Amino acid sequence: MAFNQFTNLDFSDIRTQIKDYLRANSNFSDFDFEGSNFSILIDTLAYNSYITAYNTSMAVNESFIDSATLRENVVSLARNIGYVPRSKKASTATISFSVATQLDTAGNPVTFRGVKLSKGVVALGAAENGSYIFSIPEDITVTPNSNGVATFSGVEIYEGNLITKTFTVDDSQPDAKYILPNEGIDTSTIRVSVSGTSVEEYQPYTNIFNVEKDTKLYLVQEVDDERYQILFGDNILGKKPANGSTITVTYIVTNGLAANGAQNFTFQGNLSYFQGGRDVSVTSNISAISTLQRSENGDDIEGIDTIKYLAPRVYASQYRAVTANDYTSLIPFLYPNIESVSAYGGEELDPPQFGKVFITVKPKNGELLSDVAKDTIKSDLKKYTVAGVKQEFLDLKYLYVEYNSTVSYDPSFVTNKEDLNSRIIKSIGEYAKSSDINSFGGRLKYSKLVSQIDKVDTAITSNITNLVIRRNMVPVYNALANYELCYANAFHAEVEGFNIRSSGFSVSGIDGVLYLTDVPDVASSTTEAGAFFNNRPQQVMPKTGSISFIRIEENGDITTVISNAGTVDYVKGEIILFPINISATVLNNRIEIEATPESNDVIAKENLYIVLDTTGKSVLTLKEDLITSGSNRSGTNYTPPSSYTSSTKYTR
Repeated sequence: MAFNQFTNLDFSDIRTQIKDYLRANSNFSDFDFEGSNFSILIDTLAYNSYITAYNTSMAVNESFIDSATLRENVVSLARNIGYVPRSKKASTATISFSVATQLDTAGNPVTFRGVKLSKGVVALGAAENGSYIFSIPEDITVTPNSNGVATFSGVEIYEGNLITKTFTVDDSQPDAKYILPNEGIDTSTIRVSVSGTSVEEYQPYTNIFNVEKDTKLYLVQEVDDERYQILFGDNILGKKPANGSTITVTYIVTNGLAANGAQNFTFQGNLSYFQGGRDVSVTSNISAISTLQRSENGDDIEGIDTIKYLAPRVYASQYRAVTANDYTSLIPFLYPNIESVSAYGGEELDPPQFGKVFITVKPKNGELLSDVAKDTIKSDLKKYTVAGVKQEFLDLKYLYVEYNSTVSYDPSFVTNKEDLNSRIIKSIGEYAKSSDINSFGGRLKYSKLVSQIDKVDTAITSNITNLVIRRNMVPVYNALANYELCYANAFHAEVEGFNIRSSGFSVSGIDGVLYLTDVPDVASSTTEAGAFFNNRPQQVMPKTGSISFIRIEENGDITTVISNAGTVDYVKGEIILFPINISATVLNNRIEIEATPESNDVIAKENLYIVLDTTGKSVLTLKEDLITSGSNRSGTNYTPPSSYTSSTKYTR
């Protein structure tokens, strides 16, 4: 009798396989009769087999980090390769305030050893979505100046409440676990002390190098339900707390991402000074809080997908930053407020810059990474980088993509044209937020964009969509400066010119509003083999050209003001402006410079980041398809929109 191969977990298929097996055995009969007792037994067996197979499959899937779905399993598998998932991150703000201490009977300031701001709640911060408590994990003491004023300057406060949890070490319970009972803990705020004959401060574990048996360290490990366990040494690697000692753990429980953006703070802290053998509270003469930096960098606990992505990559890097891929793995691990990272070695540049790594970061909140964040990342990277290699941060450069789309639709199937228009824009917006685009090295895929439009409604018959790429140039006003704009995508260029267009600006010493355009170098044009027009070789695309500044007169005529203001490389997608003194811009502090890409697939290279414009200058036009609807069966007088942009005149 042949053995049946069970490859399908479906109940009905298992049931059929069992019946096929019994048919091959002459000892059994009546099992095909649906109402028989034997058939009921077969159903029961098939159901049991189905449940067992399902559970077995799920158990196997949960054994591998790339297929596991339960957080505790993903965390456990990541732990096996030395990866500790990031906890919730408290939003932090920087504030300053001062307190004037009391005067004696003669009007002179009373001298103190210092004014103490106690750990715990410091301020109440107001954000757009509500108010949040901000705390500090440690006491801060400031000495008053000669006028008796104690100034707390640059105090970093953390959103959340400071919690204290104590444990007693009991060696009679060798399996005792020190688990913090709260969710939403920012593990970076954990402070651990052990009290026995004296109070000892323990430091967080980072690596096992130079760890002795008496090194006072602890390890934080995520366990079930997003809670954390504190682990200590065993007197071989790290010191073990003595029996009967008290472990005190303080930490901040935070709301994470939700508290970002708080900037109006009200003092809620506890101030005191030591005098006469006791602490004296300070409740008056406290100035209003000045916000030096509104709250930012708050984040939720690391998600399962992020753990799956980063854990094997961080493990592969062995916590070393050597290759560019190492940097792209380690930086999100060290600094959570990151959407995407680009890193490449200086040897890849032309000319090469050896000994450098260039890093560009797209933060989750905001457009550019702050200088403080850059310094923080540089400092954290020091213990992972190779000596002699310099890290250089480049500001993010946005490459905007605008669309001009004419969408044809069958009016007999559309009752609300405005609703269709809104749904198309929403669909394009969904693609603009996709992972295809929102990353370094991302690509706007033209086929996906046009299909995103077509699939909105069955009434849509077609769409003709043209793309324009744009960079925003921020000028240095009233000073000679040269500018370089790299689009990293080849420009489509016609020999007639006007391939490059810009918004208006003013140049010192020249009247009127000027615009930027190009004059192709016809001598650099390529000639396509076998391409002829009127028996003459057909020029297809110039490689280079010059940049001109033009003025558009009231009658529409174009006057060239500066004929050689820079160069353009159509192949590289690069514009260089020679030194020019720009005095003003029509748009707010920027000049928008746009071109038509040679390819409709736009790629973000190096430190460029693609933004698909869905709210600005992009244009969506709905056009009735009269042929499909039957209103114009012959197609007479029907003109489809062009698939090409015109460069015969200056239009923007």
